[in-house]
Amino acid sequence: MNTFFVDTNYFLRLLIKDNKNQYNAAYELFNSAIDGKIHLDTTVIVFFEIYWVLASFYKKNKQVVTKFLEKILKMDFVEIENREILVEAIDVFRKYSLDLEDCYNIVFYKKNNLEKFASFDKKVRKILFKK
Repeated sequence: MNTFFVDTNYFLRLLIKDNKNQYNAAYELFNSAIDGKIHLDTTVIVFFEIYWVLASFYKKNKQVVTKFLEKILKMDFVEIENREILVEAIDVFRKYSLDLEDCYNIVFYKKNNLEKFASFDKKVRKILFKK
């Protein structure tokens, strides 16, 4: 069985539907994975690119971005690097006024039981060290 790496634009075309030909290609690829004909893999980097493109290029608000990202995380037919950390990072992102990458780093730090968190970011430190 073939394994495909799925890049940012395939997810975006499927979610945004702003290019019919690319949407159709993405739809076909994802359906092949749903049907068990192929495997799909992607990375944390792609996930953050999706976040960045939705927020900066498409000017989507936090609520819409979060909804799109949760849809991707629910795609159990796509292997997503560090999915568990991303799921928790989305919860932190929804709750606090932080960038998603900061939320990811907070969850990564906690999940890996690291001893110290070196950051000058006051918002991050406030959340990490609140009583």
